[in-house]
Amino acid sequence: MKPTLLDTYQRQHDYLRISLLERCNLRCTYCMPENGIPLRDKKEFMSQEELFEIVNHFVAFGVKKIRLTGGEPLIKKNFKEILAYLALLDVKLHITTNGILLDQYWEVLKSAKLESLNISIDSLQKSKFNSITRRNYFDRVFNNIEQAIEHDFKVKLNVVLIRGFNDNEIIDFIEFGKEKNVTIRFIEFMPFDGNEWDRSKTVDYKEILEQARNRYDVIEPLENEANFTARNFKIPGYKGAFGIISSISNPFCDSCNRIRLTADGKIKNCLFSNEETDLLSALRNNKDIVPLIEQSILSKKKERAGLRTFDDQDFTFENRSMTAIGG
Repeated sequence: MKPTLLDTYQRQHDYLRISLLERCNLRCTYCMPENGIPLRDKKEFMSQEELFEIVNHFVAFGVKKIRLTGGEPLIKKNFKEILAYLALLDVKLHITTNGILLDQYWEVLKSAKLESLNISIDSLQKSKFNSITRRNYFDRVFNNIEQAIEHDFKVKLNVVLIRGFNDNEIIDFIEFGKEKNVTIRFIEFMPFDGNEWDRSKTVDYKEILEQARNRYDVIEPLENEANFTARNFKIPGYKGAFGIISSISNPFCDSCNRIRLTADGKIKNCLFSNEETDLLSALRNNKDIVPLIEQSILSKKKERAGLRTFDDQDFTFENRSMTAIGG
């Protein structure tokens, strides 16, 4: 095994997030520009074999957790083959999905010994859901969430909060977990290409907690996991829990262990970084990609790719759209 991937702040990177493709069957306003993103020739993206070769390098570096993202990973034509291969590796597998196609994959997911599912749903109201996704799939997504719980998957619901849109549903989501063993994860609205981000639209950590405290007499903080992204809480007597991912107002960079591999074979060592390391081109030119991986991690900034603040009124930020990063 190669030495573990340590950056200059002694953070060990053992969690790889892989974007399988940039396409999606939704058009969520915070994730993808309204008209989508330009379609590119499939030759610009990793083939199945190239993906496996790159992943094997990361596993040799001690990666123990792999999350498959997109776009929407379940629309990848060879998703089953990719999942079956990764299931043979000594890693824990996770998936982030919009949930539309989940009912077609229950047995496949179970055979891969996948334990948890992160499902995106930004409103419990059908009209709002259709508005933010620009599509009409609410019933399918909601039914598949119910099925995922019935199939005993560990279910986390990702909720991007946007002021004036769904910030009045915070309590509704917490209540959704009263009788259901789910974790609601409130995610602060973040800036990406084409999503018309505005700092004033971000509902921050303190405000989310304030709403909860105004409703509930007791809110129990849960112990943070190693390398946590969400600070989690529980209402006594509720089966579920809720957490807050506060990348804008209260970041969790000190223990970051995440590496992102885009569908076109580039490393992003931070979600907010606009600097990328091209592994795919090097691989195709028969170059050793190990030094590129090591250098990418060593160049990682201490916090949020070096961004100090998002509060400047003239703040500008160059990055891919979320659908082209994979979250």
